[in-house]
Amino acid sequence: MHAMVLNKLGKPLEWTELPDPQPGPGEVSVKVAACGVCRTDLHVVDGELPDPKLPIIPGHEIVGRIDALGADVDWLNVGDRVGVPWLGHTCGVCPYCMGMQENLCDNPVFTGYTRDGGFATKTIVDARYAFPLGELGDDVALAPLLCAGVIGWRSLLMAGDGNKLGLYGFGAAAHIVAQIARWQGRSVFAFTKPGDTLTQQFALSLGASWAGDSDKMPPEPLDAAIIFATVGDLVPQALQAVRKGGRVICAGIHMSDIPGFPYCLLWGERQLASVANLTRQDGIDFLRLAPQIGIVTTTHTYPLMQANQALADLRAGRLEGAAVLVP
Repeated sequence: MHAMVLNKLGKPLEWTELPDPQPGPGEVSVKVAACGVCRTDLHVVDGELPDPKLPIIPGHEIVGRIDALGADVDWLNVGDRVGVPWLGHTCGVCPYCMGMQENLCDNPVFTGYTRDGGFATKTIVDARYAFPLGELGDDVALAPLLCAGVIGWRSLLMAGDGNKLGLYGFGAAAHIVAQIARWQGRSVFAFTKPGDTLTQQFALSLGASWAGDSDKMPPEPLDAAIIFATVGDLVPQALQAVRKGGRVICAGIHMSDIPGFPYCLLWGERQLASVANLTRQDGIDFLRLAPQIGIVTTTHTYPLMQANQALADLRAGRLEGAAVLVP
């Protein structure tokens, strides 16, 4: 197999030939067809997340086909197309796992962070976290659904049922959430980097009612806001934009420090919460619903060997939608 491997934090990934991995008990081997490039991959590569496994193969928006089964895997078959998300294993015995909150597991394993991921031609997966995808849809188009889509879905659930929804940072996740929200009949307000008129036009093309700079107030108070950008300064900005009783959801796994802000921005029973990882049920529910919604992902494909370029384009904000690596 071949992979783009991170050997040292902050350094480019290296094209590497490795022995074909073999699945252990409860695992499957997946031949990778496509792997999305997520902002969390940037956080791993840039050393912004603590204690990654090194060397590590990043990538956790994986679409591929099973080419070998480990012992005790009898609910999947060789040839099945599956999707592999960020959460790659949970202990099953901690209070969170026992309490139906496996996304908060005390001893989790994360794909592309603490176990090798999908910037490769093959990967080994905990079979419990391989979501059957069926044959409907293109591999590249499906890849962003495995994180941007699933995490966006969980964020939308946490945001509640309010009609006026603000999305701060209009990248891979927000461009999917905007389509879900419009399908649900909500009004979407898109916030981008100041002056980023191209992304604002992109948001409007996906049905946003309004698109503008993130340092501006929306034309009317929001019922809820989801922050996908990793900028802590946006938290007080979003709190100011939501109505009394409104919610602000921080959807990223990493964010710069949140500055101090006056209590009046939180007062009025406004709520501030974060999203952590996903549950298998999130994946099952969202992937079942996605075809009904008719989500169309905007993707930019790169050969696997150009993973560093894809990461650089994501870091520089040169992408509309999602980057996807194709072995």
